Amino acid sequence: MSASLLRVAVRGPSTTFFRANPIRPTPLAARAGVLPGIIAGSTLPTASFSTSQYMRSEHKEETFEEFTSRYEKEFEQVNDVFELQRNLNNAFAYDLVPAPSVVEAALKAARRVNDFATAVRVFEALKAKVENDGQYNQYLDELKPLREELGVVLKEDLYPEAK
Repeated sequence: MSASLLRVAVRGPSTTFFRANPIRPTPLAARAGVLPGIIAGSTLPTASFSTSQYMRSEHKEETFEEFTSRYEKEFEQVNDVFELQRNLNNAFAYDLVPAPSVVEAALKAARRVNDFATAVRVFEALKAKVENDGQYNQYLDELKPLREELGVVLKEDLYPEAK
């Protein structure tokens, strides 16, 4: 006699060997009410996918002056190359071009941590971020005394394109 028949004999008579409608456990998220758009135990959403709830932000809008002063302070506190590059990435990630005073603080921080390559790349980032060459030239004119003082050469000067 096989083991499976012995188990059936011990349990007693059963109506079926297999359940026609197995009980599926409800996901914890649905039980806790985390998924309000889905009925517990069902796969059909109660609302269509195109509707969305307005998400409120608790953060206030930051003005350009507040942005400028915040990043000037950030660059004054830089102690290593990682912090400098992280702050540069964050400053250039916004949908605006940083003020010349922020770029000046970044260049001084690059000099403080002795990172020439990042100082050159600050100007590359400026060139990519501004809308036209006229704005880029205005930044270059305003930052020229600091560039000469720190000895920062532009990429265009290092690698002139063949004309």
